[in-house]
Amino acid sequence: MNWHQKALDSEEALLHDLSGLLRINSVYDPETSEPGQPMGQGVAHALEYMLDLCAAEGFRVCNHDGYVGYAEYGPESAEHYVAVLSHLDVVPVSGSWTTPPFEPTIRDGKIFARGAIDDKGPSMASFYGLKIVKDLGLPLKHRIRLIFGTDEERTGLCMKRYREVEPMPLCGFTPDADFPIVRAEKGQINTRLMFQAPVQTVDQSAVKPDLQLRSFVGGGVANMVPEEARAEISAIVDSSISIKSLVEAFASYCEAEQLKGTAHFNGDDVILLLEGKPAHGMEPHLGINAGLKLIHFLNVYSFDHPAAHFLQTIETLLYDDVYGEGFDIRMSDDMSGPLTINCGIMQYMPEGESFFHLNLRFPSCGTCQGILDQIAVKAAMYGLDIDPPSLKDPHFVPDEHP
Repeated sequence: MNWHQKALDSEEALLHDLSGLLRINSVYDPETSEPGQPMGQGVAHALEYMLDLCAAEGFRVCNHDGYVGYAEYGPESAEHYVAVLSHLDVVPVSGSWTTPPFEPTIRDGKIFARGAIDDKGPSMASFYGLKIVKDLGLPLKHRIRLIFGTDEERTGLCMKRYREVEPMPLCGFTPDADFPIVRAEKGQINTRLMFQAPVQTVDQSAVKPDLQLRSFVGGGVANMVPEEARAEISAIVDSSISIKSLVEAFASYCEAEQLKGTAHFNGDDVILLLEGKPAHGMEPHLGINAGLKLIHFLNVYSFDHPAAHFLQTIETLLYDDVYGEGFDIRMSDDMSGPLTINCGIMQYMPEGESFFHLNLRFPSCGTCQGILDQIAVKAAMYGLDIDPPSLKDPHFVPDEHP
């Protein structure tokens, strides 16, 4: 059987159906969340699109209240099923696109769109693979179930619901990584560290600040390296630093760091905008964190104490460090490599919440509890509260496993 040729025979139809799926903006959208579409209208549309394709092909389909769906083929009397697990939600759009992210375009033999690789393309490929099996009439011992998740990029509520209502498969795989096989996956810890009671490290009465930080926002997606950061700053009366000199220094800093930055005046305040380089949170070393870069620039100036505490804490714990040294949690193993930290969201609001978010991925030599215990030590040192974390243990299949 020439499976490659069978796949090529389906190429035109596959690209047609995939293009339709890629046109759906399936970013999590709480504004349109409601019963039946808990992840929002776009994600629900993507799930319905795939289930409709599967139903039209004669597969048995099921939609669990918009959280997760599946399509199944094979003998209904079979006790067990083999799972093929993919997901239809995508990360928010960032960066500059040659073509719009939800208008799929083929260039140089590749299809470009948000989700083409992660994970709509593999979802559609799985469907067509099962379709080929069906069209050939190949006998199956077990049922084959294509499972379509809707919240993989965020908190995994889709699979939490699936485990509550469905039996577990005999075995399975997920087409959401490198070919041909991946047998280890890092664990994850996602949490916010909240600024509640700043630690008085110096006598503030003896320090006269020059600047006031009115707000700071860096990033907006936990598992993406921040592409943009914004700080609004004003000079304190009788300050030794002028806003003009701050703006000039910012321009020099951007030039030296080969970054794009702009300054806009808002009355007596200035708004500094800095652009970084986006990357996925699993590979923070491939990006340039705009939030951390802007904090590094601001940290050389004298700010009002809450702002100074915000800037100094994040600088100390995270600047130029994606491997956890600032938290004393650096670790690595041969199978899955080093622990990495992405600080995807930073926010300072004097009259609201001030925090930074950690998207942390760690190898099988570490544990969620051990890492959280060490983070708690640092949090206590800097007057931080830890939000209830989202946790996922690492996964590892030994070499000798059949």
